[in-house]
Amino acid sequence: MSGGFLDFLGLGRPDASLRAAVPGDAEALAALHAGAFRIGWDAAEFERLLANRLTRALVATEGEKLIGFILLSGVAPEIEILSVAVSKHRQGRGIGGRLIASAFGTLAAEGFTTVFLEVEEGNAPAIHLYGRCGFTQIGRRTGYYRDKTGHPVAALVMRRDIA
Repeated sequence: MSGGFLDFLGLGRPDASLRAAVPGDAEALAALHAGAFRIGWDAAEFERLLANRLTRALVATEGEKLIGFILLSGVAPEIEILSVAVSKHRQGRGIGGRLIASAFGTLAAEGFTTVFLEVEEGNAPAIHLYGRCGFTQIGRRTGYYRDKTGHPVAALVMRRDIA
Protein backbone atom coordinates (compact mmCIF):
# COMPACT_ATOMS: atom_id res chain seq x y z
CA MET A 1 0.00 0.00 0.00
CA SER A 2 1.42 3.39 -0.92
CA GLY A 3 0.35 7.01 -0.76
CA GLY A 4 -2.97 8.13 0.66
CA PHE A 5 -3.46 6.78 4.15
CA LEU A 6 0.22 5.86 4.64
CA ASP A 7 1.24 9.40 3.71
CA PHE A 8 -1.38 10.77 6.12
CA LEU A 9 0.21 8.74 8.90
CA GLY A 10 3.65 9.82 7.75
CA LEU A 11 4.71 6.28 6.90
CA GLY A 12 5.00 6.90 3.17
CA ARG A 13 7.48 9.77 3.57
CA PRO A 14 10.14 9.12 6.21
CA ASP A 15 12.08 12.28 5.31
CA ALA A 16 10.25 14.53 7.82
CA SER A 17 11.25 14.21 11.47
CA LEU A 18 9.25 15.44 14.46
CA ARG A 19 10.63 16.97 17.65
CA ALA A 20 9.60 19.32 20.43
CA ALA A 21 9.90 22.99 19.55
CA VAL A 22 12.60 25.01 21.32
CA PRO A 23 12.93 28.79 21.82
CA GLY A 24 15.56 28.92 19.07
CA ASP A 25 12.83 27.90 16.59
CA ALA A 26 10.92 31.19 17.02
CA GLU A 27 12.24 32.89 13.85
CA ALA A 28 11.56 29.83 11.69
CA LEU A 29 8.11 29.39 13.24
CA ALA A 30 7.28 33.02 12.50
CA ALA A 31 8.43 32.68 8.87
CA LEU A 32 6.41 29.49 8.39
CA HIS A 33 3.33 31.05 10.03
CA ALA A 34 3.61 34.17 7.84
CA GLY A 35 3.70 31.96 4.75
CA ALA A 36 0.61 30.05 5.83
CA PHE A 37 -1.69 32.78 7.16
CA ARG A 38 -2.78 36.28 6.09
CA ILE A 39 -1.78 37.69 9.46
CA GLY A 40 1.40 36.08 10.69
CA TRP A 41 2.72 36.08 14.22
CA ASP A 42 6.18 37.51 14.74
CA ALA A 43 9.15 35.78 16.36
CA ALA A 44 8.58 37.62 19.66
CA GLU A 45 5.06 36.13 19.86
CA PHE A 46 6.43 32.64 19.29
CA GLU A 47 9.13 33.22 21.91
CA ARG A 48 6.43 34.28 24.39
CA LEU A 49 4.28 31.26 23.57
CA LEU A 50 7.17 28.79 23.78
CA ALA A 51 8.18 30.21 27.17
CA ASN A 52 4.66 29.70 28.56
CA ARG A 53 4.38 26.50 30.63
CA LEU A 54 0.87 25.92 29.25
CA THR A 55 2.11 25.73 25.65
CA ARG A 56 2.96 22.50 23.85
CA ALA A 57 4.65 22.66 20.44
CA LEU A 58 6.04 20.16 17.96
CA VAL A 59 7.91 20.89 14.77
CA ALA A 60 8.46 18.86 11.63
CA THR A 61 11.88 19.16 10.07
CA GLU A 62 13.48 18.08 6.84
CA GLY A 63 17.16 17.95 7.63
CA GLU A 64 17.75 21.18 9.55
CA LYS A 65 14.86 23.04 7.87
CA LEU A 66 11.62 23.53 9.80
CA ILE A 67 8.73 22.57 7.49
CA GLY A 68 5.74 22.40 9.85
CA PHE A 69 4.51 22.86 13.39
CA ILE A 70 1.61 22.44 15.78
CA LEU A 71 1.15 24.81 18.70
CA LEU A 72 -1.29 24.10 21.53
CA SER A 73 -2.15 25.66 24.87
CA GLY A 74 -4.29 24.61 27.78
CA VAL A 75 -4.74 23.11 31.21
CA ALA A 76 -5.64 19.44 31.61
CA PRO A 77 -8.06 18.02 30.78
CA GLU A 78 -8.65 20.50 27.91
CA ILE A 79 -6.27 22.02 25.38
CA GLU A 80 -6.67 24.15 22.28
CA ILE A 81 -4.79 23.97 19.01
CA LEU A 82 -3.60 27.53 18.44
CA SER A 83 -2.05 26.91 15.05
CA VAL A 84 -0.95 24.20 12.63
CA ALA A 85 1.14 25.10 9.61
CA VAL A 86 3.05 23.18 6.97
CA SER A 87 5.23 24.85 4.34
CA LYS A 88 3.46 25.15 1.01
CA HIS A 89 5.89 22.87 -0.83
CA ARG A 90 5.27 20.05 1.69
CA GLN A 91 1.47 20.29 2.08
CA GLY A 92 -0.63 17.27 1.23
CA ARG A 93 2.03 14.78 2.31
CA GLY A 94 0.71 13.84 5.74
CA ILE A 95 2.87 16.15 7.84
CA GLY A 96 -0.07 17.98 9.43
CA GLY A 97 -1.68 14.66 10.34
CA ARG A 98 1.59 13.37 11.80
CA LEU A 99 1.99 16.49 13.92
CA ILE A 100 -1.56 16.18 15.25
CA ALA A 101 -1.30 12.43 15.94
CA SER A 102 2.05 12.80 17.67
CA ALA A 103 0.80 15.69 19.80
CA PHE A 104 -2.27 13.68 20.80
CA GLY A 105 -0.14 10.79 22.03
CA THR A 106 1.86 13.09 24.26
CA LEU A 107 -1.22 14.98 25.44
CA ALA A 108 -3.07 11.81 26.41
CA ALA A 109 -0.08 10.73 28.49
CA GLU A 110 -0.19 14.13 30.26
CA GLY A 111 -3.87 13.76 31.18
CA PHE A 112 -5.48 15.83 28.43
CA THR A 113 -8.76 14.36 27.20
CA THR A 114 -10.29 17.02 24.94
CA VAL A 115 -8.84 19.16 22.16
CA PHE A 116 -10.57 22.22 20.71
CA LEU A 117 -9.72 24.45 17.75
CA GLU A 118 -11.12 27.24 15.63
CA VAL A 119 -10.71 27.27 11.87
CA GLU A 120 -11.78 29.80 9.27
CA GLU A 121 -14.97 28.59 7.61
CA GLY A 122 -13.53 28.80 4.09
CA ASN A 123 -10.26 27.00 4.86
CA ALA A 124 -11.17 23.73 3.10
CA PRO A 125 -7.75 22.04 3.38
CA ALA A 126 -7.59 22.62 7.16
CA ILE A 127 -11.21 21.57 7.68
CA HIS A 128 -10.51 18.40 5.69
CA LEU A 129 -7.38 17.65 7.75
CA TYR A 130 -9.19 18.16 11.04
CA GLY A 131 -12.07 15.97 9.89
CA ARG A 132 -9.61 13.20 8.96
CA CYS A 133 -8.09 13.56 12.41
CA GLY A 134 -11.46 12.97 14.08
CA PHE A 135 -12.57 16.51 14.88
CA THR A 136 -16.25 17.40 14.68
CA GLN A 137 -17.81 20.82 14.44
CA ILE A 138 -19.50 21.88 17.67
CA GLY A 139 -20.13 25.56 16.96
CA ARG A 140 -19.74 28.53 14.67
CA ARG A 141 -18.57 32.06 15.54
CA THR A 142 -19.95 34.56 13.07
CA GLY A 143 -17.51 37.30 12.00
CA TYR A 144 -14.62 35.91 14.05
CA TYR A 145 -12.05 36.37 11.25
CA ARG A 146 -11.64 38.92 8.46
CA ASP A 147 -10.87 37.92 4.89
CA LYS A 148 -8.26 39.71 2.77
CA THR A 149 -10.81 42.38 1.82
CA GLY A 150 -11.83 42.97 5.43
CA HIS A 151 -15.18 41.18 5.25
CA PRO A 152 -16.21 39.09 8.26
CA VAL A 153 -15.76 35.32 8.04
CA ALA A 154 -17.04 32.77 10.52
CA ALA A 155 -14.86 30.49 12.61
CA LEU A 156 -15.87 26.87 12.96
CA VAL A 157 -15.32 25.55 16.47
CA MET A 158 -14.25 21.91 16.47
CA ARG A 159 -13.62 19.31 19.15
CA ARG A 160 -12.03 15.91 19.51
CA ASP A 161 -11.75 13.67 22.53
CA ILE A 162 -8.39 11.92 22.79
CA ALA A 163 -8.76 9.71 25.82
